[in-house]
Amino acid sequence: MLPAPTPSTPALGGSRWNTFPATGTALSARHFFTATEPLLQGIIDDNALTSADIEVLEDQIRATLALGTRETSLPLPLGPDSASAARELGAQAEAIGQELASWSSEALERLLTDPVPLPAGPLVVRSHCYGHLLTPPAADLLLGRRGGPVTMQLYNEWLHQIVLLRDALLPFTNWQDVPLLITPTGLRHTAPDRDTFLTELLVRQIRHTSIVAFARKVVTGASGPAGYGFEAGGGTALPAVLGQPPLTAPRYLLTWRPDPAVGEAVTYVPEVQDYYAAPRTLVEDLPPAVTTSGPLTARTRTAPVVDGSRTARIEVTHDGTTAHVDLGQALRGHRFAQRAHSAPGDASNTVNAWSALRAPGLVRTQAGDVVLDATGQDDLVVLALLGRLYPENVILRPAGRPAVPTPPGGSGPSHLVTLVDPPQVH
Repeated sequence: MLPAPTPSTPALGGSRWNTFPATGTALSARHFFTATEPLLQGIIDDNALTSADIEVLEDQIRATLALGTRETSLPLPLGPDSASAARELGAQAEAIGQELASWSSEALERLLTDPVPLPAGPLVVRSHCYGHLLTPPAADLLLGRRGGPVTMQLYNEWLHQIVLLRDALLPFTNWQDVPLLITPTGLRHTAPDRDTFLTELLVRQIRHTSIVAFARKVVTGASGPAGYGFEAGGGTALPAVLGQPPLTAPRYLLTWRPDPAVGEAVTYVPEVQDYYAAPRTLVEDLPPAVTTSGPLTARTRTAPVVDGSRTARIEVTHDGTTAHVDLGQALRGHRFAQRAHSAPGDASNTVNAWSALRAPGLVRTQAGDVVLDATGQDDLVVLALLGRLYPENVILRPAGRPAVPTPPGGSGPSHLVTLVDPPQVH
């Protein structure tokens, strides 16, 4: 519910449908959705809507937020050949869209009998059209039977704000926890960056740096260096695999982690931008596999901020010796790694994780398939190992599943098969 206007709070109407401060404010998805309810109330009041009419608007928002409908606001085709980033973002769009549609149904039904008081009387706003396609019943309701310019503009503004909300949340696994920057235009300030983000998603294989850049803009309103994550006032956004098993974690999505100690905006960047230029070590030159007593331990360490960016490392320790792996390269390795329940690999040609982690540069192979045994190790150790492998023909495979040997004399590429613990069944 919005407060009554005061000398410092602008009255609603014209281009104003909210009382957000001119400097902007941070709101969660749920709080922002609640702040849009006066628009819905204005539609109900102006059009004298009934319960039957509410069902029309409920169908409309579901059609707008769904994928594959005539009215979809995100024409993203998904199939078995879709890029992994598109599949992840498409699944996000469907899950978030369904939840927002559910909120919409609940709000419309509640506002019909328990209206939000509008402090300045009837709400009339000017909303520039964004071209969202209406279902025939919604078009008839909003423009035909009892509708008109006031109702249509109120609904157009509400619908576009909800679409912008869905899209702003796409990069985040825990999207309900993300503090979005909200201005007097709601989320319309995100529209140019949203267009850039969705254009890349729809016409090519989207880059992870583009996902991070869009996520940063919807949280901070500002851009920064290209990177794999960022800090902003009150928290950090880094890839979801930091805290999830690498075998099942999303490759491209971020997780927002609240941290009251974080102040200025900072971008996380890899130590080496072009991994092609990094030195390499052949796995055949590593020491033979030996039994490593006890598990390896790992933790992340961040470097000081330099010109608005910082690097971070994973430190892996065993028997008083520490190996350092760039976090950016580890996350890159996780994105590039193939995942398979069965995979090439001859168990007789095995290297343990510690041998590879201590190698200089990035480890690769030219002499057939090699298994790197990371079973029994912490998820962060596995992630560090992926950062030590040259990110080409790397396969993540759960232990206990049969390997598919490479045919003798085959001309296919050699693989580095990283053997990890199978996912836990809950």
